[in-house]
Amino acid sequence: APVYKGQIQAPGLGMDVKVMSDKGCVTVKKKGELICKNSFPTMPIGFWGDKNDKRFNETYFKKFPNKWCHGDYIEQTPEKGFIIYGRSDTTLNPGGVRIGTAEIYRQVELLDEVIESIAVGQKWKNDERIILFVKLNKPHLLDTALQKKIKNTIRQQTSPRHVPAKIISVPDIPKTKNGKITEIAVKKIIHGDEISNKEALDNPESLVHFQNIRELQSD
Repeated sequence: APVYKGQIQAPGLGMDVKVMSDKGCVTVKKKGELICKNSFPTMPIGFWGDKNDKRFNETYFKKFPNKWCHGDYIEQTPEKGFIIYGRSDTTLNPGGVRIGTAEIYRQVELLDEVIESIAVGQKWKNDERIILFVKLNKPHLLDTALQKKIKNTIRQQTSPRHVPAKIISVPDIPKTKNGKITEIAVKKIIHGDEISNKEALDNPESLVHFQNIRELQSD
């Protein structure tokens, strides 16, 4: 099959993969949840110590009964490939518009000044606003010019909805032990919620940089 830039070529062998809307309809050329309609070769049979498969079923089958919901936000293209926009449980929702965090990362991390970034939604005035944290290459500093450059890049390459309300520089970004940034932990900590699984982080000390940030208390 042809390979298109930015797309996964096709579903894995033996995977009945579809994209499903929040209303439970299979969709093409629109973003939605990654589901698998049937069992598949690498499907786990359960979680260790999970009595009656309660946590297993709540994790994968609660949203769409009898369909495996993987927790990724994706789109099937007209070429029958797939684009992944990030974890659906960390999808941003400013003004009721769903945005995958990967859409932002793809643009920001092309800039020479930025090593990596992490975007989360902050509850604000009965809505949600996007907060972007960036880890910068030395000797760059997050001055007004760089903030403007980041925002313009996001706006031009995605849409005005993707532009963060705040951009904040941090020395480190929390990651799991297998190297994935953990948006859920950052979102919890900026809202003052307790993080229950710090032991899953490779660098839990980095969370201190996201606590009690004065910039997040104002417009």
